[in-house]
Amino acid sequence: MAIKRVSKIISLIIFSCTLEACSGLMFYPDKALVRTPEKLGLAYQDVQLEARDGLKIYGWLLPAQGELKGSVYFLHGNAQNISTHVQNVAWLPQYGYQVFLIDYRGFGRSDGAPRLPEVFLDIEAGFNWLLDHADHKPVFLLGQSIGASLGIYFAATNPKAKQHLAGIVSDSAFSSYFEIVRHVSASNWLSWPFQYPAAAMMDYPYNPIDVIADIAPVPLLLAHGSKDSVVPFSQGQKLYQAARQPKIMIQPETGHDEAFHLQNNRLSLLNFLQQHNLAQKGCPNSIAEPEADLLQKF
Repeated sequence: MAIKRVSKIISLIIFSCTLEACSGLMFYPDKALVRTPEKLGLAYQDVQLEARDGLKIYGWLLPAQGELKGSVYFLHGNAQNISTHVQNVAWLPQYGYQVFLIDYRGFGRSDGAPRLPEVFLDIEAGFNWLLDHADHKPVFLLGQSIGASLGIYFAATNPKAKQHLAGIVSDSAFSSYFEIVRHVSASNWLSWPFQYPAAAMMDYPYNPIDVIADIAPVPLLLAHGSKDSVVPFSQGQKLYQAARQPKIMIQPETGHDEAFHLQNNRLSLLNFLQQHNLAQKGCPNSIAEPEADLLQKF
């Protein structure tokens, strides 16, 4: 009996640690800003917003260089803050796209603590601000990792987003909270026995797989690296299969959040933006590819 009690206690401790790790998977914020866009040679504007529940949310606007073609609303991954993710979109302003990045609550200088569903209030506030500063040009949403999963759900369930978005780009999104928590738990021998209980405890009802079909007719570009060890490639495939046309998928041989490190994938993204930029203006969809050698590496 004593051995059984000790075993149960140890199991509960391990299970608690597993849940704590899963919570860390969802959001792992850092308050310290390690760089500004200025260090990357970019002009930028500090932006302060207020979510509907009164929390202050902060972000950066990276102005387009030259004539404004459109706006990209960027939602970053689950760790650190915009200062460590800005490099992923720092190459876009040179092609005429202004980029707006926000830090979810609890990240960077934003108030509060990150949790669902309140984070969607932050995404909504940022989107509404960008619409007011888009100069009547097309607005696109680009999310990476959990930002991609949040972005899919937001775009599919927010009527204003469906009305105004010209296109949605998802990089390394997971299909559901249950599946990603189970995958992470199963990756460690200590938490492996608790993968299903842990996943059940973290099974939020905001799953991209449940709503991605509702994004249509807004165009969708899905990117997912075939060597992604953080979010399995199979989850990206599930999302693509569940989505409706118009849709396209990029499947590079890269890891997590690395698709747009490659020039050919950047070209695909630029083509997607330009194509649906022209489509909004009633122009033909056939376009010339940007010159690959013009792509600046950041």
